[in-house]
Amino acid sequence: MEQKVLPIKDSNVLAKVQQCLQEDFKAGVRNYTIFQVGKATLLRVSDILRLKRADVFDEQSNVRQNTYLHDRKTGKANRLYLKPVVGDLLAYQNWLQQENLASPWLFPSLQHPEKHITEKQFYKIMRKVGDLLDLDYLGTHTMRKTGAYRVYMQSNYNIGLVMHLLNHSSEAMTLAYLGLDQASTEEMLDNIDFG
Repeated sequence: MEQKVLPIKDSNVLAKVQQCLQEDFKAGVRNYTIFQVGKATLLRVSDILRLKRADVFDEQSNVRQNTYLHDRKTGKANRLYLKPVVGDLLAYQNWLQQENLASPWLFPSLQHPEKHITEKQFYKIMRKVGDLLDLDYLGTHTMRKTGAYRVYMQSNYNIGLVMHLLNHSSEAMTLAYLGLDQASTEEMLDNIDFG
């Protein structure tokens, strides 16, 4: 049976996931930062893990405001705005230095720093978090879906913005991606004053 990956809609659950990523793993700072970057940039995990340090940090070790890449899946150009995760990235950079992890990759493997962590490794991390917190809907797309959901809700349901950030070509695709099923739609409609 295929697992259904959903966004984390509850802020308390989100805080628990973030805490678990950070505290329950040897490379917790790395895992947490992957999650934060994914949530803020809405990138697919395959694109996040392929980021190099030079994509994110300039020559003076400052976080770039933007970085550019082509989505691996779609081939579309993508401009990433990194300001929302500057603090996380700087803390992560300090952790890398403390751990003496020299690698061209932003998110190196601990065992093989010349390589980046794999999607399979990150999937196992997210599944372990799900097991520890008794959440059956976590996967590698959780951070992307969670970021998209938070942008959608906090931008007053700006589906166009979310579509743009996800590089989607239709509203229907984006709404399905956000996990907005009939129950969610009805819950939102309950809060609308129709006069």
